[in-house]
Parts: sequence; C-alpha cells; structure tokens
Amino acid sequence: MSTQPTRREITHDRIVEVAARALRQHGYAGVGVADVMKQAGLTHGGFYAHFASRDALLAEAIERAGRDSAANIQRRVEKSQARGESALRGVIDGYLSEAHLQSAESGCVVAAVGSEMPRQSPELLAPAAERVRKLIAMVQRSLPEGGTKAQATVIASTLVGTLQLARTLGANAQGKAVLAASRQALLAQYDKPETA
Repeated sequence: MSTQPTRREITHDRIVEVAARALRQHGYAGVGVADVMKQAGLTHGGFYAHFASRDALLAEAIERAGRDSAANIQRRVEKSQARGESALRGVIDGYLSEAHLQSAESGCVVAAVGSEMPRQSPELLAPAAERVRKLIAMVQRSLPEGGTKAQATVIASTLVGTLQLARTLGANAQGKAVLAASRQALLAQYDKPETA
C-alpha cells in the first residue's frame, strides 16, 4: 500500500531538488538559503520548518544529487546493454559524455564539488564520502565478473578527474578531447571482450 506524500514532504523535496542543482552548479559557497527558497517558490522564513541548518540542507542535497546522477548513469547502462555492450561501457560512455561535460547542474556531485569536499563541516563530510563510496560501488558492479574494488576505484577516480579537467578547459574541442582520450584508455584497459 503506497501513501501519497504530504504537502510538507512535497515542499521539502522541492527545496532539496533546487539545492542539489545549485550545489552542482555553484559549489558549496554558492548555495544560499534565501536563493534556494526563492527558486523553490517559497519564502526564506519557511526554511527552518524543514531544516535545522544550511548544512542539514546541503547534506540532503548531496544525497539527492548523487541519487539523481546514479539514476542517469543506470539509464545509460541499460541502453548500452540493450545494444549488446557491457555495463562498464555504459558507465564510461555516460560519465564521459559531452552532455555531462556541459551540464554540471544535473551531473555527478562528486565531480562538481569534489575538490571542495575536504574543507566542509563534519556534517557534510560524511554524506560526501558516502557519495564517493557509492560511485566506486556502482563502477564495481559494472565490471565484468572478477572485477575488483581497486579497479573500480581507479576507474571512478579517472572518471571524476577527467570530467573536472575537461570542464576546466570548457565544452569545446579541448575539453571534448580530454573526455575522448580517457574514454578510449579506460575502455581499452577494462572493457575487454570475454573469451569463451
């Protein structure tokens, strides 16, 4: 039996969704309570009815952004597998896509704010570290049988670093070349056809 979300739950979810987009687009410092509430169509005064603090909002925004990104990658994996390709190819092609390069606000929160994570409060370090662990686990699940956590860690690190470098160069020929080079190297090393 499923229950309909309450109005309060719907409002709370809308605030978290706006904050998750803002976090990926502007970083931790760029997420202001007043702006988030305004973009959610609410007044600043209503914030504390939903969150104890700005960090509490950001902790939920990290989790939401991570779930959304994982769902996007999972859709890419399913499309890849429907074409007879490996799950790993779906992860790599999806993560290192031109669409992901151009759209930080709907992409991976680890790539968007990874370099800022160590400087955040303990309340934010835990969910940020959990997002990293979940990214590595997702990559590991996509590896062929026998794939190790160490391999998944190297691949996840390469994905995140590649995207950050490409975004620094821009959604231009240079940025796209960085994506293509890493995509090609990762696939050549880890997406080998299984031998019978």
